Amino acid sequence: MMNKTNAVSRRKFLTGTGMLVAGLALNLRAEKLSVQEPIIDIHQHTDYMGRTNEQLVAHQKAMGVTTTILLPAGTPAFGMSTHQGKSNGLQAKCSGNEACYALAKQYPDSYLFGSNEVPDLQDAVKEIEKYLKLGAPIIGELKFGVQCDSPEMQKIFQLAQEYDVPVLMHWQYTMYNHDFDRFYKMLEKYPRVNFIGHAQTWWANIDKEHKDQNILYPKGKVTPGGLTDRLLADYPNMYADMSAGSGLNALLRDEAHSREFLARHQDKILYGSDCLDAEGHGPTCQGAQTIAAIRKLAPTKEIERKVLYENAKKLFKL
Repeated sequence: MMNKTNAVSRRKFLTGTGMLVAGLALNLRAEKLSVQEPIIDIHQHTDYMGRTNEQLVAHQKAMGVTTTILLPAGTPAFGMSTHQGKSNGLQAKCSGNEACYALAKQYPDSYLFGSNEVPDLQDAVKEIEKYLKLGAPIIGELKFGVQCDSPEMQKIFQLAQEYDVPVLMHWQYTMYNHDFDRFYKMLEKYPRVNFIGHAQTWWANIDKEHKDQNILYPKGKVTPGGLTDRLLADYPNMYADMSAGSGLNALLRDEAHSREFLARHQDKILYGSDCLDAEGHGPTCQGAQTIAAIRKLAPTKEIERKVLYENAKKLFKL
């Protein structure tokens, strides 16, 4: 017969064991959830404002990103397209093709490298093609002071068409990729090239009432039907990069509109961070805030997963 002391000890053992099993089950569920919910970040940079590679890798891990695409800067140049050198390093001290390639080779399971070059340099196409041949799945980001439909840019679009890779463009009024309102002609001329829109002018123009293009971070309610909204709706080869402060501002300025926008363009929107901090969390990390905003504002779990993972997986054939 079991005495009282042994009975109590046995109950404690069983209770403790039960709690341990429950705890293990919770951990396994958490790990399973993590595995089931990867995140693809289509927009990051090496040496961003002096951030080290070690800090970048830790930053991406802290955000929960499982695949990162590194977007290189072009070769340092001192012409009109780089504003006499002001825009070298994507105006953020970012490094070029070789640095992105090297880091991606160091972490082949979680990092990919893009390809880029200053479009009006003589060997621009040759330099971009070099890294496309090495496996770059994207050209960009194209952040240069040129006409968006210039002959130099069209040579890059033709190369993208040949290699079947997307092109990511930074739209910023009077500064980068001039004449946004003419870009629809490129979408029509190169229907097999997938273009990804990004930055201030791109996101400001979700609003039909956005008139003053000098305002790069507009606030307040959004009226659907702006140029960006129409390009996404009308052209199958136009996508949106949710990165940077401009993307986060677009999400937060009118949350009711954002829910409708995410639903309307759920197959076209891609998560990117373009985030320069070294933390990967907290109030200084815009990339983590964008992930949180997408999770909060996506009308359904399915749409959230599309934006954070599925759309990029499909577009980049990952």
